[in-house]
Amino acid sequence: FDRLFDKIAVRFFARNLGVDPTALKDRPWETYVQAMAEAVRNSTYVEKTCLFGVDSRVDARGRETHRDRTVCAGNSDVIEVAHRYPDQFIPFFSINPLRPDALDLIDEYVEKGCAGAKFLQNYWQVDLNDEALVPYYRKLRDLRLPLIVHIGSEFAIESKKQYEGSNMLRLPLQAGVTVIAAHMGLGQIGHWRAPWRNLSQNPVWFDRDYFHILEMLEVHENLYGDLSAMLLPLRARALKHLAGQQQVHHKLLFGTDYPVPFTIRFNTHRLEREEKKRIAGIQNPFDRYAAALLSFFPEDNPLYTNHQRILTPPHPHEQD
Repeated sequence: FDRLFDKIAVRFFARNLGVDPTALKDRPWETYVQAMAEAVRNSTYVEKTCLFGVDSRVDARGRETHRDRTVCAGNSDVIEVAHRYPDQFIPFFSINPLRPDALDLIDEYVEKGCAGAKFLQNYWQVDLNDEALVPYYRKLRDLRLPLIVHIGSEFAIESKKQYEGSNMLRLPLQAGVTVIAAHMGLGQIGHWRAPWRNLSQNPVWFDRDYFHILEMLEVHENLYGDLSAMLLPLRARALKHLAGQQQVHHKLLFGTDYPVPFTIRFNTHRLEREEKKRIAGIQNPFDRYAAALLSFFPEDNPLYTNHQRILTPPHPHEQD
């Protein structure tokens, strides 16, 4: 928590995670890890969660050019935490495809139990439709590893907007990768002259990428969308509309984007006052998030079980 924004927000952040602000500020890593593991262990709804970090930005030669101190976390850290708490976490790796040894690193981290890949290409400034990435995609396809791709706005880290759009999904889908479009392409601030439209529940003012992803979910068998960070106001406004798109519910995945803070009372989902009060009173952050989504997607909705079609069993080495 060395950025000015983090120093200001740390108390709200701690309260949202249910941890002591002083401990989070003085011992951020260990306090955060323990709180996260404890929250999963005590959750009513979440039995286990996929855990991933964010690789750093590198140049064409694989030399690191930027590492965000707040957001970036190495694969070795993710794997160490997942091995320390095997009942709570499933590790995913984050390997910038510009690294010259990226394909070898995939093999290494799969051997250590990683079950999928995470891209933050808008931070890396990588065009996912670059044909040079095809060997990377084929590797993921052959290993049956799902690839989570950030689609939509990004405010927690430096981001290049041209790499945030749903068009980034074209080549990995063509290569046969099972792709997860994180955040459903929502969250852009696009109505500068009428800023209130960015929070409107009228679908006319929703992000174009959102509707493009809805169309793509019906066309591409290997594409899924996740509901992580959907309780942020720029995205929560679409929950009612998405709940009505039953033709794609078999392609949606539950996700929280923990530890990103979210609010229940001051939001755009328009839940009833008593319902908001009830959900806001839930202490466990995973359960609080799940309770909000359950207001739109009941327990029998396939989005809570669709992950079973994507996650493969751990590597044989990890089962010994």
